[in-house]
Amino acid sequence: MSTQVTSSTVSRRSADEWLLQIIGYLLLAIISLICLVPFILVLSSSLTEESSIIENGYQLIPSVFSLDAYSLLFEFPEQLIKAYAVTISVTVVGTVIGLFLTSMTAYVLARRDFKWRNGFSFFFFFTTLFSGGLVPWYLMIVNYLHLNDTFLVLVLPMLMNVFYIIVMKSFMHGIPEAITESAKIDGAGDFLIFTRLILPLSKPALATIGLFIALGYWNDWYHAMLFITKEDLMPLQYYLYKMLGNMDGMRKAMISSGAVVNLQIPTESLKMAMTIVAIGPILLLYPFIQRYFVKGLTIGAVKG
Repeated sequence: MSTQVTSSTVSRRSADEWLLQIIGYLLLAIISLICLVPFILVLSSSLTEESSIIENGYQLIPSVFSLDAYSLLFEFPEQLIKAYAVTISVTVVGTVIGLFLTSMTAYVLARRDFKWRNGFSFFFFFTTLFSGGLVPWYLMIVNYLHLNDTFLVLVLPMLMNVFYIIVMKSFMHGIPEAITESAKIDGAGDFLIFTRLILPLSKPALATIGLFIALGYWNDWYHAMLFITKEDLMPLQYYLYKMLGNMDGMRKAMISSGAVVNLQIPTESLKMAMTIVAIGPILLLYPFIQRYFVKGLTIGAVKG
């Protein structure tokens, strides 16, 4: 009798688990489709004729297929390739150096034997509340450091972020002190401990913060607008921003003059094509980093 009760209980539990898994997968599929709809809308709008967008609005399926936006976007491929090269270089250099400096600063502030760590933490936090303002910062960059129209001006202003330092510091607090103490007993120095022990144990946090830093560099156009005048140093986002501004200015000039009536500039579809071109590499990068997010959920778990 007890064996029958046990088997029925197990079968009921397995059926409940299967039902729960099916409901969970259905919910995740629905949420994934909802998240995918905006991307499909952008892609479809970039392949739609401008007149169709003006008449019918944005649609998930192109009513009138057209590649005018992409042909206009790639009309000068040399400039676009240069902008891509500048953005990729800035993103790679800024992410590697910024991640190394951020993790090193966080490790120093997380060390309990560093007696000035509270004072330095307050100093970093104070900069998030008050700043000198745009004008003094601009004068310092241009008149004193002379970094305008240089590669460094695209890297240095975003090299370190206090929020990322605080997040990394909180993560490194969870690393047991016994690891660093045993390394010190074996004769390892602080820099060796940091590079050989702390950094490998911090891979989930490094991947997360590294993705945020890379996104910041990839989407940055503000610093290029302030400090860059050379076309060879224009990043992708600023190049697309200028191109779109030129298209809008040309369209308004045509409307005000009334000289050209039949010529249509694909402004709306061009915006969507620019979005596809700008987010492509980041979409390809994310799957390689996603596994570290999963590890970050279980990094503090206790193994039996």
